[in-house]
Amino acid sequence: MLKLSENPPVLSASVERLAQLDGQWWVAHTKARAEKALAWDLHRLGIGYFLPMIERVKVSGGRKRHVLLPLFPSYIFMCGSGGDRYAAMTTNRIAQVLDIPDQAGFVRELTAIERALQADALLDPYPQVARGKRCRISAGPFAGVEGIVVRTCGKARFVIQVDFIGQGAAMEVDADLLEEL
Repeated sequence: MLKLSENPPVLSASVERLAQLDGQWWVAHTKARAEKALAWDLHRLGIGYFLPMIERVKVSGGRKRHVLLPLFPSYIFMCGSGGDRYAAMTTNRIAQVLDIPDQAGFVRELTAIERALQADALLDPYPQVARGKRCRISAGPFAGVEGIVVRTCGKARFVIQVDFIGQGAAMEVDADLLEEL
């Protein structure tokens, strides 16, 4: 297990925000458990990427360890030119590169995930397509973020969906802050 300090950055080191990455976006479907290694390779090659990770506590050998796990196992999001895509493929850590037809919508979804991570929201992987009411958060640090409410009971279970890969990230939100779309 890697120490927290040995993990790759969530976002390319050359930028501070996802919106600063320029170029075409792709989804790299990695070989098993190769997300962090691919992120380090992309970092060394100077290729823009986004690898959302969440911190979890694992118990092994009677010890508690804090680890960073990819929010979307086997996926890393790359941004760049066709040459960057080719260079990433030569790392031999990618099983398949998927083209994104709706670039603007995809960036909007990734930006919502980035905002949630930056605000230290407690995110949980939501590995299937969310079914529920489409809503927008009206106030607070997530104002304007759109997603799907899958459960309401005082606190709403709000899923920020990445439609292209059919997965999302779920978090608890006050039901009063939601407005239906």
